[in-house]
Amino acid sequence: MQEAKPPAREAKPTRRRAPAPAERRADAERSRRKLLDAAREEFSAKGYAGARVADIAARAGLNKQLISYYFGGKAGLYGAIQQAWLDRETEIAPPELPLAELITRYLHAGLADPRAMRLMLWRALAADDTEQPPPGPVQDPDEDLSRLRRRQTDGELSPDLDPAAVLLVMMGAVTAPLILPGEVTRLTGLDPRSPEFETYYAEQLRRVMLHLAGTPTP
Repeated sequence: MQEAKPPAREAKPTRRRAPAPAERRADAERSRRKLLDAAREEFSAKGYAGARVADIAARAGLNKQLISYYFGGKAGLYGAIQQAWLDRETEIAPPELPLAELITRYLHAGLADPRAMRLMLWRALAADDTEQPPPGPVQDPDEDLSRLRRRQTDGELSPDLDPAAVLLVMMGAVTAPLILPGEVTRLTGLDPRSPEFETYYAEQLRRVMLHLAGTPTP
């Protein structure tokens, strides 16, 4: 007669360890980064009015409620992207750089990641949208112009030029490869996305800025 086996012990349920505060902070930062990166893609592709919270969350692989939790909604997420660009801008192009180098820094940054320029262009085109993008982070809107005027006083810009017009020219020059790629190829024979064009155009912009200061180019 076969000996009866003792009943199997019931497995104790495994208790999940609560995440430590440092782990929770790391998870939150990862989620924020994913949402910010996904939002950059959506906003730069569709503009503020065209981007949808659900699409941003799906691109990030996260619940859309996290956008409200971390950023207070779509407007807060858009504002966080703008603030992130301003923070990055101080690293890309510190104001103490010579003007000829400053414009090339902006060019290299824009060609490396054109999403910031696309956001600026979408904002300019949004005048007729029913859903307007929120105002940007608090900053002096005339600071760039004030800095350019100081550069003129210091001799970096010819005294017969209007700094406001020069600033517009600089902005147009940096964004031209993005908004006029066909014209870039027609006029230069180069692909605006190629390293050859970037090297060529950066050098030409540097020379233009030196000429505007009345400085001979080497």
